[in-house]
Amino acid sequence: MNFKPRKLVTVVTEAFLEDRIAADALRLGARGYTACEARGSGQRGARSGEWEASRNVRLEIVCGEEVAHALAEHLLATYYRDYAMILFVTDVQVIRPEKF
Repeated sequence: MNFKPRKLVTVVTEAFLEDRIAADALRLGARGYTACEARGSGQRGARSGEWEASRNVRLEIVCGEEVAHALAEHLLATYYRDYAMILFVTDVQVIRPEKF
């Protein structure tokens, strides 16, 4: 099997930001994303998802390194100061690199 390297950008943040961040990712060159509900606890308290204001979302974006950097810089400059958000980037291997 011939795997190709890509980056996986994972963003966990307040659910109401999902559409904005997805649009940002696509505008910055991502070709798609996956989103699902997320729960947990951190510096800004527990996010149980029991009511609208405590819902979190986890967005995963597989992309090239340039898009990963652009997205990370954009999210840091635009959202980090005012919203609960974590972002991490990991190396992944994909089978169909043209999709990402």
